[in-house]
Amino acid sequence: MFDFKIFLDPVILAIIVLFIGVVVYYISKVKYINTSLNILTNILRSFKKGNIAYRFKELDDIFSNNPFISNYWVEFKNTLVFNEGITIKDQKMRGISDDNSSIQCTVDSGYFFNEETLVNSKLNYKFISAVPTILTGLGPLFTFLHISVAFSKVDFATQEATIASVSSLLAAMKVAAMISVIAVGSSILFMIIERLLYKNMCKTPLNAFQLEMNKLFDNITSEKFLVELLKESKLQNNVLNGAFKTLPSQMKAAFDSSFKETLVPYLDNLIFSVNKLQDNIDKKGSKGLLDDLFGTNEDE
Repeated sequence: MFDFKIFLDPVILAIIVLFIGVVVYYISKVKYINTSLNILTNILRSFKKGNIAYRFKELDDIFSNNPFISNYWVEFKNTLVFNEGITIKDQKMRGISDDNSSIQCTVDSGYFFNEETLVNSKLNYKFISAVPTILTGLGPLFTFLHISVAFSKVDFATQEATIASVSSLLAAMKVAAMISVIAVGSSILFMIIERLLYKNMCKTPLNAFQLEMNKLFDNITSEKFLVELLKESKLQNNVLNGAFKTLPSQMKAAFDSSFKETLVPYLDNLIFSVNKLQDNIDKKGSKGLLDDLFGTNEDE
């Protein structure tokens, strides 16, 4: 019959308490990560690629003030390229890129928002990974310690002492074996719990968050950005060359229009006035013309 009193051994109790404490700590961390990732994912889902350019300040304020993601968000924000190709009063303006997204990232968002940054760094993953090793190591340590203590108490001085010592040694060996079983068993159980919770409560919401982030911000590599910049430069050069080619004809047309509309009527009026003045001189003579102009008469 199994003796449950064996679990009252201080070493076994210490291992069980350590196991429960680590599990509670791990579950609390996992719940925090799961809740934070779900909140951030729901925030991203409220934004659309078509209006992210107008609402980016709103998203920036939310993520910058969120301690879970603020450091990585600031680094990611420095990689964003804000295109001019956005909709203003239902008119589409052409920017550097013809993509539907008006904001692009030159570095993939997964570089900043990944398993290491959003899960492992919040989880103290190195310690969690070492827990199974610690629990397993405690088994042999206290097992051999119990055995060594039990052998040190063996007394063969008398037959009664020998029988008592052997009985005590067997009891100690039983406890020592149970210590190893509890330690190894708790280590295996913790690894199962850790893998299941990590997959369902950390990895799954992280994938959902990364998916929403990639939907909002298209990735544009440095090479693609330079190629599109070169295309834009060539396009602008073609437009300028066309403008320079048509500039002389436009200037000539403008000059002809200005000459016809302004200078020609003025010259016509001037010629008409000169002809009229010449007619008056022929009719009245120069003295009569002066009298008409300055109001002079013969009485003066």
